[in-house]
Amino acid sequence: AMNVEIEALEANHTWILTNLPPNKYAIGWKWVYKVKHKVDGSIERYKTKLVAKGYTNIEGQDYLDTFSPMAKITIVRLLLALVGLNNWHLNQLDVKNTFLHGDFNEEVYMTLPSSMHSTKSNQFYRLQISLYGCKQASRQWYARFSTFLISHGYRQCSSDHSLFLKQHL
Repeated sequence: AMNVEIEALEANHTWILTNLPPNKYAIGWKWVYKVKHKVDGSIERYKTKLVAKGYTNIEGQDYLDTFSPMAKITIVRLLLALVGLNNWHLNQLDVKNTFLHGDFNEEVYMTLPSSMHSTKSNQFYRLQISLYGCKQASRQWYARFSTFLISHGYRQCSSDHSLFLKQHL
């Protein structure tokens, strides 16, 4: 599971190997493990994530803003009610490695995981995209996702920024 996670991080160009610039520091990392179970209680698979220790980030230096809109439960209930009343077709999607799809605007450095080795000494990862554990990860994902939806003809609802509408005529 850890190898699959590292492969996903590298395939997404999560980081570049570099020297640590003066007046910068590197945050740590840790593995988070989870066992996914089937409905009958048997083990489906083992899951792991490499997360940044973002709690050591400093506001104003490592990030500027962390807010991202959340879906309001009343809107979700309303949409489900409309789907049922109008017999509409409903789809859902699951984005794998969600936060790995958000671009980074800040310079954040991370120490190398113990399984990763560099040919040079004193090397660090500069994060290119957000990583789980970074304070701005959800904001960066939301920015990318909303930009995608708007570019495909959706418009953002002014009363709930997590709701996007598209009218088919």
